Amino acid sequence: MTTESIFHQTAMMKTSVMEVAKWFLGKQPLTHKKLQKLCYYAQAWHLALLNRSLFTETIQAWIHGPVIPALYAAYADYGWEPIPRPKGKRPKFPDDTLEILETVWNTYKDFDGDQLEALTHDEEPWQNARKGLAFDQPGHNEISIEDMRAFYKRLWQDSQND
Repeated sequence: MTTESIFHQTAMMKTSVMEVAKWFLGKQPLTHKKLQKLCYYAQAWHLALLNRSLFTETIQAWIHGPVIPALYAAYADYGWEPIPRPKGKRPKFPDDTLEILETVWNTYKDFDGDQLEALTHDEEPWQNARKGLAFDQPGHNEISIEDMRAFYKRLWQDSQND
């Protein structure tokens, strides 16, 4: 599947990262950094296992790991403080997407934002997007959805062979 067709499918779904963030925040208050990484992993695993994007917003390779600029702007005022649970009902998703979200939550919920940052720093999609930048150099290079799909699909396939 090409990048263009993955984006086309996503545009048809019209899911926003804000809906994904509200779903995670419905579980418990989260720091901004942890929320960013959970949304990143939700997108990555959705690409790998369902072969389509979960949300339409791009993800950039910042110093502290993957960041969705739209999500950053929405919650930047919280700084290092936990973002509270949103009021109202959690967003609804198709069953296959909900299964991915639950799996991401159950896999990564016990990690804090710094631990999730360290995990992403050890993974190819973030590393590839940061090529040519010093470790502490600001950058806004986009993390390729193809890199995410291929890397996490390979992780999943390797786990099935164990």
